Amino acid sequence: MKHDKRSVHRPEFISGSDLPIPTLEILRPDGTLYERAEAPELSRDLAVRIYRTMAFTRILDERMTSAQRQGRLSFYLTCAGEEAAVAGSAAAFDDGDMIMGQYREQAALRFRGFTARQFMTQLLSTRNDLGKGRQMPVHYGCRDLNFMTISSPLATQIPQAAGYAYGQRLDAGKSDSDGGLCTLCYYGDGAASEGDFHAGMNMAAVLKCPVVFFCRNNGYAISTPTAEQYAGDGIASRGVGYGMQTIRVDGNDILAVYAASVAARRNAVESLEPVLIEAMSYRLGAHSTSDDPSGYRSREEEDRWREMDPIERMRLWLVARDWWSEGEEKETLEGYRAEVLAELKAEEKEPKPPLSLLVEDVYDTPPWHLREQMDALNDHVRQYPDHYPSGKGV
Repeated sequence: MKHDKRSVHRPEFISGSDLPIPTLEILRPDGTLYERAEAPELSRDLAVRIYRTMAFTRILDERMTSAQRQGRLSFYLTCAGEEAAVAGSAAAFDDGDMIMGQYREQAALRFRGFTARQFMTQLLSTRNDLGKGRQMPVHYGCRDLNFMTISSPLATQIPQAAGYAYGQRLDAGKSDSDGGLCTLCYYGDGAASEGDFHAGMNMAAVLKCPVVFFCRNNGYAISTPTAEQYAGDGIASRGVGYGMQTIRVDGNDILAVYAASVAARRNAVESLEPVLIEAMSYRLGAHSTSDDPSGYRSREEEDRWREMDPIERMRLWLVARDWWSEGEEKETLEGYRAEVLAELKAEEKEPKPPLSLLVEDVYDTPPWHLREQMDALNDHVRQYPDHYPSGKGV
């Protein structure tokens, strides 16, 4: 058995307060480093690329939230306030590493090269959508970018990530390349309350899977605050409980996130074992466009966190290093706003995918019961054409 070798001779209980996990902090909200803090090695080109990714993501979120309010798309979820956690971690991984997200990882996709047009095709479910229009908005997926398609049920990606990483472990001994690959799995504090979280964590720990579990602890599971979700020391303490290398970081601190993620990936690949990162951040916007956060949190709380905006924090750091200027800021933001709006308008003119795509990609030849259902669906659309102006039969 593996246990603490220290012996005691009377009952002594260990509580969460006996195992406090510190938070890695490098960059202050004003863009300066904490005393004795060491910034990770980060080139100007990579730093600017991360910043541009964060800026694009914020603009995409703002524009798409407005578009939803205008009735131009049905639903949206933002990454606002958590851009550093997502972009900073994704930047630390190899393009060949698999990413399994929840639904606030727009920045990870953008960092890898997802275009504004590709975001629009998915959000509007047009014929150009990689998922063929069969997913609700913000459920992206891209094989070319090694980004697994997002699913709605909470935490399903966690055991899937453990399984995928186990396959990477098996492949590691067969590869002739110098470096191995791993899986990066994102989820929120709410997903960590699901049973799949524990199943996936235990599987990864026992089977020594090269996966980095990245928890975006943004304070709320929709309307449920973390104080009502768990009594222990956050999510990081669970990694310790499962025998994983674990670290907690300031999720609004791009340097801390990047440094921790670089180390986590190295450990996962070299040691072929899982790592847990808990990024402490805040969801600046609503849970989704169907949510009103004023019913469960105060404006004062939101304002306090806006003062720690991860994008502004990184901008100040870049400017202090002469890696960014006001002119570049203005040009970049104006360019992204124009790009997103132009691609939205262009994709709105595209037709929806044909109904025949509903039964593709599962069977080589659709079985009889699916063909029957498709026939019935087409009959229904033909019978009520006024109700399906953009729907076309097979």
